[in-house]
Amino acid sequence: MKITANIITLNEEKNIEKVIKSVQTVCDEVLVVDSLSSDKTCEIAESLGAKVIKQPYLGDGGQKAFGAPLAENDWILSIDADERLDVNAIEAIKSLDLKNTPYDAFSFARKTYVGKQFVRLWYPDRVIRLYNRKKCGFSTVGGHAKVETTNVKDLDADMLHFSYANFGEMIKTSHKFITRGAKLAFEDGKRASRFDPFLHGTGALFKTLILKRGMFDGLVGWNVAMISAFSSYMKYALMVEMQENEK
Repeated sequence: MKITANIITLNEEKNIEKVIKSVQTVCDEVLVVDSLSSDKTCEIAESLGAKVIKQPYLGDGGQKAFGAPLAENDWILSIDADERLDVNAIEAIKSLDLKNTPYDAFSFARKTYVGKQFVRLWYPDRVIRLYNRKKCGFSTVGGHAKVETTNVKDLDADMLHFSYANFGEMIKTSHKFITRGAKLAFEDGKRASRFDPFLHGTGALFKTLILKRGMFDGLVGWNVAMISAFSSYMKYALMVEMQENEK
């Protein structure tokens, strides 16, 4: 069975070539759904043989769902521009009998890096990325998207995620997610007490350092723990502020 890679992009000229070459090892078609990039993302993608479709951003799930019906094949490999297939993932996909499989989708363990440093405490971070569009697909509501199905097989394979160039970039990006998370929660009718920032902030710190053993992962683990705690604290602090401004 043939596979179509579905990549959503916005100003990804630094990443697009590597991700396309990664998926071309297992995919017969590469589809790029671009959110009106202002850099050379689209030109680079087209030069590598990808089909580019421009679509204003519909949200993470909405954008990924938008591309699936436009693919030539029913099996879709959804991958972000800052992700790559590890060697074991390429081998695992090539070994699949997609025509006769009883599963609707397959998941990968995701290995996330900050710069060149592997964030061990986030592993395996399972994500469903290879799916049959006739049987399931991405949800189109909420923040980060996921494929909605229970008939999934976990592959012994890794997807590499180069999420941040450094911790400075991680801090900068966290500000965006803090604001968006607080706004979405507030608009969804959720409310926070004055104790919630402290409770969720310390809870995130405990979870990252103790439960996920980040305290044993060196400076990387501590950096991630502190940023996670700050992000959780500030999300609820912003919600409290929104409530007070509403009065």
